[in-house]
Amino acid sequence: METPTYWRSQKQRHSLVGEICERCGARLFPPRDVCPECQEPAYEPYTFKGRGEVYSYSTVYQAPEGYEEYAPYTVALIKLEEGPLVTAQLTDLDSDEAYIGMPVEMVTRKLREEGEEGMIVYGYKFRPLLESGG
Repeated sequence: METPTYWRSQKQRHSLVGEICERCGARLFPPRDVCPECQEPAYEPYTFKGRGEVYSYSTVYQAPEGYEEYAPYTVALIKLEEGPLVTAQLTDLDSDEAYIGMPVEMVTRKLREEGEEGMIVYGYKFRPLLESGG
């Protein structure tokens, strides 16, 4: 990822900022030019709470290039409280602890290192919801 792209996409990767359609109220993540529900422009920023539940998941044993050191790891579809499905890695649990319906919350974590300079790329992952709520 080039440095300018990293900084431009920071809101979406660090705090789940999407959009809300002013016409129909659909909450969108990632942001889109047009609402998929009503086909109207959706430009109003919306920050998601970052809580949801595991909708589906899979454990990756043969990681793609650049992620080999992290395998095995679990990737899940998270259904956010506000509606959208988000794909993210689960963290702070063993692969056999994940289950469909598990309450989770977003956290910002290291995703990988890139380039000769070793730029650390951070983004969102989800962990089991803490009893105290975060």
